[in-house]
Amino acid sequence: MEHIGFDRLTGIIAFARSASLGSYTAAARALGISPSAVSKSVQRLEERLGLSLFTRTTRSLTLTPEGRDLHERALRLLREAEEIEQAAVAARSEPAGTLKVTAPFPIGVHLLAPALPAFRERHPKLSIDLRLGDRFSDLIEEGIDVAIRVGELADSRLLSRRLAPHRLCAVASPAYLKRRGTPQHPDDLVHHECVNFRFQSTGQALRWPFRIGERTVELAPNAGIVTDFSGAVAAILVAGGGIGISPTYVVASYVERGELVPVLQNFATERSVFTALWPESRRGSPNVKAFLAFLEGVFPSPTPWDRLLEGTAGV
Repeated sequence: MEHIGFDRLTGIIAFARSASLGSYTAAARALGISPSAVSKSVQRLEERLGLSLFTRTTRSLTLTPEGRDLHERALRLLREAEEIEQAAVAARSEPAGTLKVTAPFPIGVHLLAPALPAFRERHPKLSIDLRLGDRFSDLIEEGIDVAIRVGELADSRLLSRRLAPHRLCAVASPAYLKRRGTPQHPDDLVHHECVNFRFQSTGQALRWPFRIGERTVELAPNAGIVTDFSGAVAAILVAGGGIGISPTYVVASYVERGELVPVLQNFATERSVFTALWPESRRGSPNVKAFLAFLEGVFPSPTPWDRLLEGTAGV
């Protein structure tokens, strides 16, 4: 039997990732190589097989019938390879190698990144590949070990653990409140400048949740400024741009420095929950076990950012 060459194997991997993710660019990001390297590898595979695997347009890749058949077989091959690797990792007791972690930008920047040096100090043989973005990755297709997400996401292929409540808080700068007054009820927001957040993944503007009496209402404020990055919302508010609503973990440091002040706290409500997700195949991984234990320290109960905001109630 002819042995499969390294070049052919890389072509199959490049093809499988491109087919699963829908573009050479996304496949390149998942594999950590350039889009042109992915494209060339797939083209060489097609030349060797004498088949067209994709119908290409300027915007997307569509599998041909032959490509669909090969994709199913390639995924089986990659799953087998994944199981071999995870069996080897599970047999090792000490965390080592590379751990791929994904999270939304603000969670990565505000919570994970500052804590990672201490984690590396504890596990020096383990390196971290931290991938940040709002696009929801297919953990299994992209070889991600652990994802941190907001919300409880149903996927039977994944295991999950609740980490902490995800709360939002309305805030404004002291200068703005001195100039325009402090709202006493969510209905007062119609008389204020508002700054809102728009989700990159959906393009939808955030609806502001408030607990009024026995029910939760969601308001769509008339915002003079809208941005798709939570750090930009905070920067605009610090500069006196108006009232905005943001995750408590994002604004806590600004509140601590006196740059922002919580408002409408009597109407605040829990928005969602931080969740850790990992593939079933990583159940026995010492790398994943070590990272999940580390996350307990990053998301203690109660969290320091929620405790700080509660301590400013009535300000």
